[in-house]
Amino acid sequence: MQSVLDRFLRYIQIDTQSDPHSSTSPSTEKQLDLARLLVTELNQLGLENVRLDTHGFVTATLPANIQHPAPSIGLIAHMDTSPAFPGTHVRPQTIKTYDGGDIPLGNDSGLVLSPRQFPELGGVVGQTLITTDGTTLLGADDKAGIAEVMSAVETLVNHPEMAHGAVKVAFTPDEETGGGAHLFDVKTFSADFAYTLDGGQLGEINCENFNAASAKLDIQGRSVHPGKAKNKMINALQVAIELHNQLPAAERPEKTDDYEGFFHLDEMAGNVEKAHLEYLLRDHDRPHFEARKKLLQDAAAALNQVYGAGTVRLQIKDSYFNMKDRLQPVMHIVETAAEAMRLLEIEPKMVPIRGGTDGAQFTYMGLPCPNLFTGGENFHGPYEYVCVEQMEQAVKVVLKVIELYAAPAG
Repeated sequence: MQSVLDRFLRYIQIDTQSDPHSSTSPSTEKQLDLARLLVTELNQLGLENVRLDTHGFVTATLPANIQHPAPSIGLIAHMDTSPAFPGTHVRPQTIKTYDGGDIPLGNDSGLVLSPRQFPELGGVVGQTLITTDGTTLLGADDKAGIAEVMSAVETLVNHPEMAHGAVKVAFTPDEETGGGAHLFDVKTFSADFAYTLDGGQLGEINCENFNAASAKLDIQGRSVHPGKAKNKMINALQVAIELHNQLPAAERPEKTDDYEGFFHLDEMAGNVEKAHLEYLLRDHDRPHFEARKKLLQDAAAALNQVYGAGTVRLQIKDSYFNMKDRLQPVMHIVETAAEAMRLLEIEPKMVPIRGGTDGAQFTYMGLPCPNLFTGGENFHGPYEYVCVEQMEQAVKVVLKVIELYAAPAG
């Protein structure tokens, strides 16, 4: 039987970065390299209905080995890694017993993973960490989740004495771009509910997340020689600055936490003639979320009043919504995950996601799907790391949840 670490180290060698600007599904062909490997491994484990569909979703079923009724449980993780930082030629380094100090991330980068900047490192002293070498992201988001799902399934296959209902497995593309989940065939997957393994620290359970939208603004300026620009030039870059300054400075990602929403300027480019800006809008509270969209619309309208109609063109697209409301009728799936953790002497922590998961979209598509921890931290950059012991605990939590639901009623 392969360890969860062995699986993880194999998966992160495959570059699976998604592309938010692609119109294909999956957004990058290289995600299929991992998808095909997972299909092979699922077939080798003897799962049924192993399938790679045209959009890059991998699905499979481990049939129930009990006669009495039990829910069909989905286990889901995503294959792509973030396009925010390079993900090619990942060279992980292993810290076998972390001593609580600074961790140099390789000679090439000169970066240091330090508890002064990342105090959560204090919670993994004495444990085994896998870090980057500072030149790429690690890929724990979400290849740790994939390794944990595969390890849990392999355990069930190798131990038929462990009672379980049907276990449905899904590995998804393009979670990082938000562009894949809506293509998932929830009906054919036919799970009663599911869990994404796409979270952070030990014990985290996520059953609420941001409402999310993306905004694109194109600004049309008027380029005139600066020596004769008075009352003629419209500097698109200057208009962009004016628009950005109309948004609350205290409501940016670097100044918010917990349930506080934000406006995130994600991309900006241009010159005097034209400028392009892209924002991420996030808020846990739906009315506040709608107010954020309106504030951006009002800012664009005000600038068009000053500089002329069509100067600022704004497009806002909703990405996903807070799954909390849709999970309320089936909170037993959250409570059972918490019970499983307590039985394993892990303290469950209900943490709102300052982001989203495929599970948020699946929940709105009719598949209730909270999120569980994977043991990773500092995703989307060179300071990413994962704790091996927490990965092993994640596997145990999944198995305990399955065991609890397989117990005969009464």
